[in-house]
Amino acid sequence: MKDIFQTHSPEETQTVGKQIGTSLKTGDVIALIGDLGAGKTCLTQGIACGVGIASHEVVNSPSYTLINEYAGKIPIYHIDLYRLEHHGEIVDLGLEEYLEGSGICIIEWADRMSNLLPANHIQITMTWVDESDRIIELQRSATGR
Repeated sequence: MKDIFQTHSPEETQTVGKQIGTSLKTGDVIALIGDLGAGKTCLTQGIACGVGIASHEVVNSPSYTLINEYAGKIPIYHIDLYRLEHHGEIVDLGLEEYLEGSGICIIEWADRMSNLLPANHIQITMTWVDESDRIIELQRSATGR
């Protein structure tokens, strides 16, 4: 199943994220793919809102910390692989505990670990159209729900 959205502002991107977030459940893995500036973190902010993170949580890119954890109805593990260039660096992170944990994993730059993703994941590809427009393609894996 593939869904395609077009947004015209960061607020619309967050709204799409919120819609996606309301349908997620414990154990879901979101693989975010897109160029720098495509809106992956903006979409993640909406997803976190839809999942119901705690009101005091601020969702931002974990580019330098690599993994941010957010508390809420379901914990969210926000992983950013942008700074990791080698497969070994990703393996060394020990992401299995997050991927198999009791939360939702959202992985930016997930194409860098495509062979490590669980078979059952949701892939979201974001395309930068222009300054404000984005195309968001959501595809659930064949074994997904």
